[in-house]
Parts: sequence; structure tokens; C-alpha cells
Amino acid sequence: MAETNTVNTKAKKSRKFSIDFKPRLFSTLKNYNKQMFAKDAMAGIIVGIVAIPLAIAFGIASGVGPTEGLVTAIMAGFIISALGGSKVQIGGPTGAFIVIIYGIIQQFGLAGLAIATVLAGIMQILMGTFKLGSIIKFMPYPIIVGFTGGIAITIFSTQMNDLFGLGISNVPANFIDKWACYFQNISNINWWALLIGVLSILIIVLTPKISKKIPGSLLAIIVMTVITWVLKKYANVDSIKTIGDLYELPSGLPSFRMPAIAEGETIFSTAQKVLPAAFTIAMLGAIESLLSAMVADGVISDRHNSNTELIGNGIANVVVPFFGGIPATGAIARTMANINNGGRTPVAGIVHTFVLLLVLLFLGSLVGLIPMSCLAGVLIVVSYNMSGWKTIVSMCKQSRSDIAVLFTTLLLTVIFDLTIAIEIGLVLAVILFIKRIMESTNISVIQDELDVHSDGEQDERLMVPRHTEVYEIEGPFFFGIANKFEELSHRRTDNTIRIIRMRKVSFIDATGIHNLEIFIQSALDEGQIIILSGVNQSVHAAIKKAGIVDMVGEENVLDHIHKALARAEQVAATIEN
Repeated sequence: MAETNTVNTKAKKSRKFSIDFKPRLFSTLKNYNKQMFAKDAMAGIIVGIVAIPLAIAFGIASGVGPTEGLVTAIMAGFIISALGGSKVQIGGPTGAFIVIIYGIIQQFGLAGLAIATVLAGIMQILMGTFKLGSIIKFMPYPIIVGFTGGIAITIFSTQMNDLFGLGISNVPANFIDKWACYFQNISNINWWALLIGVLSILIIVLTPKISKKIPGSLLAIIVMTVITWVLKKYANVDSIKTIGDLYELPSGLPSFRMPAIAEGETIFSTAQKVLPAAFTIAMLGAIESLLSAMVADGVISDRHNSNTELIGNGIANVVVPFFGGIPATGAIARTMANINNGGRTPVAGIVHTFVLLLVLLFLGSLVGLIPMSCLAGVLIVVSYNMSGWKTIVSMCKQSRSDIAVLFTTLLLTVIFDLTIAIEIGLVLAVILFIKRIMESTNISVIQDELDVHSDGEQDERLMVPRHTEVYEIEGPFFFGIANKFEELSHRRTDNTIRIIRMRKVSFIDATGIHNLEIFIQSALDEGQIIILSGVNQSVHAAIKKAGIVDMVGEENVLDHIHKALARAEQVAATIEN
């Protein structure tokens, strides 16, 4: 018997501390067939083609290079597909990280970026391990819209140097200083570069109207690269900068390398400095990945495992920096491209990484011919699609508190950084939420007739017994309204019996309990009787644990107003006798 109990105890412990890590690749491969592979392979090839310009553009815009962008898309994309919790998620570098990565590199260098990415990966693994995947989904929507819009504006502003061919070697990181620098160098516009950039944007925008199967960004890059090559070779136009003019494009597989820590620094000292940025990367990556997975679920009628998705993302971000990569997460645009082209299992995501690998190994020289202004055009379109301006316009018609949170987060993201924006946005959202609850919570004192219609019965008005008054609390009894209750309860009264009607009190916190204790004790000291009415099960458990039930007596804690009024009538009769 003892042995059985021991086994049961061990089983309970194992269930309690189990890790929710179930990669969808392994479950989907059980019933995999040739027809499924054919669809996944086609989708993977198309997504790989779509990802080529994006990976290159995101790498360059982040302040690293095209190779780093491709390496991230290959390695992180493979790991996220193989170990993630979604069937169709496509992972890789995204526009959301550009601002953060650029800032980290400027302040802490490439080593700081690598350490921050690893720390972010560890944080994501811990989030998934402790099953926090569902909690992250509760991030207030105005904050998500705000920082996404802010990131879009920032990405747009970073592309002006390449779009106009200004040739500024060191563009300021600060938003205001950046635009001031652009206007100071406006006379240096390279009209050939601007023409290439504008034509790229037009091709990307117009291509879907002709054919939705052809990636507009890829078509723009091919056409503009050919035009640039012709202009350079036959028209002696050498002013158009290409990737090869600015970046070295190695051929071959990336090698393992440890972060080169600056002299006088250690891994731990650098880790301490980049910890806030790492937290931002972890949270942003988690939010973007889970939002992408949720959108995908709605399209394919599936349900992803959020904890597994976080662990898969975390592993990718731990591994990739040691091969020169940058932070990665689930990419909504590439995930939707995967779905729309028939991808239904993680195999499609794995195929897309092999397409990118072939580009890295064999087409590096061709990548070097891509004009920088063309990539700027690609990212400008990405920023426009990312901005969610239609959502922002529609949200402006909603409550003022949501608008305040949205634009506060947006402006702080643009002017300062994402970490500050999210922190202040969350604080503001909480404050406004509490204010909204406070405004919706009402406390009234009734001394004559009581309406019980809202108790689910027919319209009925009951007379309040003599020597009695009813305190009706409508809403949660928490710290936000506790002071309101305290002020109301201090009013002078000649009535001996006070009924506190709590039918609409969904919960009570420590401050509410404290104020209730003070009110009850003050009433008892004055010889008054307190009756609690309509106390639900959870509230009853809380006040009983706090000793309030013992203070008023179990006979004075009742579940319905009829019983409470009857008890008050009984007490009133005793008083008169």
C-alpha cells in the first residue's frame, strides 16, 4: 500500500512539473505522405523565394549585413519549424527587431547583440517551460498596435539615406536627429538611386494586381538589379550603390564563433548592460510569434501550442548568435505566404530554409549586385504594411483611454525606444483600466425601497425594515473603490442594522477586506449589527479566511437579499422588544 502511495505521489509530481514541449513536426510526420510533401515542397520553395529579399533587407537595415540576415533565416527558420508549436509558422528575422538590433549594435557592438539574443532566447525558453505562453496573449491590443506602428515609422525613417542615395556614412540613431541629418544633406540626392527606389516600390505595389503568385519584392529586385547592372556597364552610371559595394559576401556555410567581447569587458558585465534590451527582444519575439501563430490557426482551423512555440523560438535565438545571426521570431507575412501556397506541415518551413541555403552557397555574387535603394523600397513597403494605419484609424473611434495608450506607446517607440514604450504603455493601460473599473463600480445607500429585479426575478420592490439601511456595492471590491466605500461608511446614521449587499461583487482584494474589517469593527463598537447579503462562493471564502465571517457571525452572512431582509426584520423586532 505504501509503495502504491509513493508511486502515486511521484506521478503527481511529474505531472505538476512537466514541460509542455511537443513539436508539431513529430506529430505531423506520423501520417505523412507523398501528396502532403508535394504541397509542402512547393509552398516551401515559394516562401523561400519570398524570404530572400526580406532576409537580406532586414540584415542590412539592422546594421549587420546580408549574410547575417540569410544565416538567421536559414538556421532560425529551420529550428522554429522543427521544434515549434505551429504547423505552418515560418521563422526568421523580422522588421520589428530592426530598431532594437540597430540600437544594441551602436551601443554595445556585435558581441553585445549576440549576448542579448542568447539571453532573450533563454528567457523565451523559460517562458515556455513555465507555461506563460497563454499569458503573453493578454498584452493589451492598443499597446501592440502602438509599438507596431511606431516600429513601422522608425523602419521607414531608417531607409531615407539609401532611398535618396544621400551617402551619409553615420546616420544618427535618434529619430529627430536622424531627420535633421537627412534635411542637412538633402542637396546630395542621387537621382539615379531615387529612381531605382521609386520604381521598386511601384513594382511591389502593382505586382499583386497582375499576379498574386509572383512575389512583388523578388520581381522588383530582379528587374532593378538587371537595370542597375546595365546602367553601370553600358551607361557608366557608377553612383548607384549595391550590396557588393558596401558588404563582403562570403561563400560557404557559416562557422561557429564566440562573441568577441570588448577589451575590459566580460560576458557577465556585458550581459548586465544588455539585459533590458534582451528582455525587449524576448517579449517582442514572443508576442509577434504567438500573434502570427494565432492568425495562422484561424486560417487553417488549427490550434498551436504556445508554450512549445516559445521554447522553439528560444532555442533558435540561443543557437543562431554563435553563427553570426540576429534575433528571430515567427513572421506573419511569410507564414501567410506559406499557407496561401498550400503549406500545412512544418516540412514546408524546412524546405524554405534549404532554398535560402542554396542562395547563400551559390548565388552570393548575384546578391552583391542588388542596389541598396531597391532594398530600401522593399523595406518601405514592409513598413507600410506593418504600420496598421487602418487599425489605428478605427481605434481612434473607440474609448479615449485606448487612444491614449495607443499613441503614447507609438510616440515613445519612435522618439525613445521600444523598452520604454512597452513599460510606460503597460503602466498607463493598467491605470486607465483601474480608472474604468472605478467608474463602473457604484456604491449606494438605500433606506426605504429595494429593487430586486436584477436578481433574476420578476420586477419586485421590497420594503427595507425599520432601523435598517442597505449598502449596495455594484462591481469588484478592490483597492480602487475601497476609499469610496470608506468615505460612505463614515456617514452618521441612526439606524442600528446595516446590510451590505454584495451580489455584484465578483471579487474582493486585500484592501477591500481591510476596509470592510474597519467598517464592521467601527459598526460593532457603536452597537450596530452588520448583515452581509448575496456573497458568492469565492468572496465568502476570502472574507472567512480573513475572519470577517466570525466578526459578524455566520448567521449574518446570507446568500440572498430576501433572507437578509428577513434577518434584519428579526433583529429589528428584538431591538424594539
